[in-house]
Amino acid sequence: MAGFIDIACNFTHESFKDNLDEVILNAELQGVEKFVLLCASLEDLDLIQIIRNKSPNKFFTSAGIHPHHANEVLEINHTNLLHKLSKIKPNAIGETGLDYFRNISPPSVQRKSFEMHIEIAKELGLPLYLHQRDSHKDFIRIIKENKDNFPKFIVHCFTGTQKELDDYLELGAYIGLTGWICDAKRNVDLRKSIRNIPLSKMMIETDCPYLIPKNLPNKPKKNINEPKYLPHIANEIAALIEVELDELKSATGNNAIQFFS
Repeated sequence: MAGFIDIACNFTHESFKDNLDEVILNAELQGVEKFVLLCASLEDLDLIQIIRNKSPNKFFTSAGIHPHHANEVLEINHTNLLHKLSKIKPNAIGETGLDYFRNISPPSVQRKSFEMHIEIAKELGLPLYLHQRDSHKDFIRIIKENKDNFPKFIVHCFTGTQKELDDYLELGAYIGLTGWICDAKRNVDLRKSIRNIPLSKMMIETDCPYLIPKNLPNKPKKNINEPKYLPHIANEIAALIEVELDELKSATGNNAIQFFS
């Protein structure tokens, strides 16, 4: 049986600059066999390529600009962005979308960036790797306005409402679940709503180094999340949706391979 696939690894983060090989090995020892290298900024592209080239069979890659860094599109046109993203031969375009929680980049710029990424994904025939926080109305509107030939897409790190989940599934989205699900006190509704996600549309992720599972028995120093905790997250999800762990691992792994290949 195939191993776990962690679809959200921010390995360009400074937390991993000195020990990435050890982090990957420790994850593999826990049964995690593939990793999706997330791109948040154009500055990440070169390092993503370097990491992938060390062991190409271990990684899928994304290429894009996170909404926090959407201001980067103000310095580049569509053609140049297309060239930069396609140069690393990614498996998906993103992480893109909208994040109105902090508005580190203005919402209007985020929307412009999101739409540019959608067009690029269409041109390249690649899936979209999407992020949404506190921006559901505009997020859904933009997807629907670009629905013609819209690529397959995943809404990663889902922490939303049942209504948001229904909207995503109705549009054919895949849903990514993180260790956020392990916080039973703050996530009562979320822990119920994930039972409504078909296994055929589910993937699992750590979003490392962020979102350390709250109920880990032994927390690491500085609360740095790692892919080795993915089986812990998977166990929690399997219990909540009442399926065997092996069934969850097989389904989510196959979904990831089909999505990113």
